[in-house]
Amino acid sequence: MKTRYTVALSMIAGAALGATAIQGLHAQAKKVYLVSEAQILDQAAIGSWNTSIREAITKGGATSIFQSTKITAVVGTAPQRVALTEFPSVEKAQAWLDSAERKAMAPQRDKTLKFDKLLIVEGN
Repeated sequence: MKTRYTVALSMIAGAALGATAIQGLHAQAKKVYLVSEAQILDQAAIGSWNTSIREAITKGGATSIFQSTKITAVVGTAPQRVALTEFPSVEKAQAWLDSAERKAMAPQRDKTLKFDKLLIVEGN
């Protein structure tokens, strides 16, 4: 009889330990997004900009989720362009924003876009 209780308690303890470990892993898996809203200054240059920025983002260890110019406002006024980029951490997103590569792209960016908002957002 004691063996059954020992096995049952061991199974319950193992399940509780496993659930705690999984919960901890999920808590570490927070996603970080860089959200930008911008006005398009040069429509003809936007295609070239999109190609350049996607390459730079990938080199910076991030993933470009989307860059959209077709936006429907539900509340408020819609921006002309919205982009969403996923980073592994807030620190990586900030490092990319401060990087020499991004700063070198400033002349092309400033001719093509004017940012209204640039946000780092943590999510699940």
